[in-house]
Amino acid sequence: MAAKAVRVLIIDESSFFKDNIVSALAQDPGIEVIATVEDPYKARNLVLKLSPDVIALDISSRKTREIEFLKHLLPEYPLPVVVIGSAAGAVFDALEAGAVDFISRPALKTEHDMRQFLAQMSVKIKIASIAKVDIATRKQKQQPAQKIYNVKAGQGSLIAIGASTGGTEAILSVLKQLGDDMSGIVIVQHMPAGFTKVYAERLDTLCRMKVREAKDNDKILPGTALVAPGGLQMTVEQQGGGLTVECKTGEKVSGHCPSVDNLFDSVAKLKGINSLGIILTGMGSDGANGLLAMKRNGSETIGQDKKSSVVYGMPEVAYSIGAVNFQLPLELIPRKIYEWQNSLTL
Repeated sequence: MAAKAVRVLIIDESSFFKDNIVSALAQDPGIEVIATVEDPYKARNLVLKLSPDVIALDISSRKTREIEFLKHLLPEYPLPVVVIGSAAGAVFDALEAGAVDFISRPALKTEHDMRQFLAQMSVKIKIASIAKVDIATRKQKQQPAQKIYNVKAGQGSLIAIGASTGGTEAILSVLKQLGDDMSGIVIVQHMPAGFTKVYAERLDTLCRMKVREAKDNDKILPGTALVAPGGLQMTVEQQGGGLTVECKTGEKVSGHCPSVDNLFDSVAKLKGINSLGIILTGMGSDGANGLLAMKRNGSETIGQDKKSSVVYGMPEVAYSIGAVNFQLPLELIPRKIYEWQNSLTL
């Protein structure tokens, strides 16, 4: 029996863009566009009438209205929403409001840009259709962080985190519970170039740790988290008795650039370093093999559990191949991080 097509409602004020999206998605038998509308508030009645599986919402021009639409709609009708936008700030506001994923709106300089965007759109919609929308959990993540233990971070320890769909808010949820007493952290969140810098700045304003987008040859320091730049591969290297990151152009690894596997593999090769690997929500398998390599090299490993994952893909694969020491709900991961950190001082 053929799988049921994902029923999509498209909200986009640009007739040109909307027509192109509809035309492209019509070629995919796994997707059915059930309606299009220009104004988000006109879409509310269509949501009630048609019960779409996924909403594709453009936020390129009228950020405020679209974000308010999400804030009012999703608590009452929790549907997976994929936002389309070119402004990183607006995109992260939408994710905070409850959208499960985003796709960068292209500059449309070439026909190739449009084809690539439309192909990604199809994939994002299908992923969103299996995502879980948990507004209550998202609200809990905005509560003030509380330090769990008092520890001293050593130079010889490192935490590596990887995530994809749903990861922007999951990473925030973890980092907000950590203080500046924590080991240095390196992060890969699947995200295109131009978005990671704004994402890191956003985390920096909300967390007690210092958070910034990584640059080539940056030192990994206690109390600081480095986010891999979109479009570059990031690895950890030992240099002069300390740890640094290399951020270089490179081919996709496990289908991604930056890649979680690429980061984790580099951590697995470190000598004399206490490391902790954490794999969070996301579609696919990126990070699973790298986490297994870390575990085999003596690292502690954590995987987010199914119930708390927006998409239980990457953590599931990691767990299934034996790469995960502790499978935990998202809200318990910070405590486990502190327990690991404390064990290093005993």
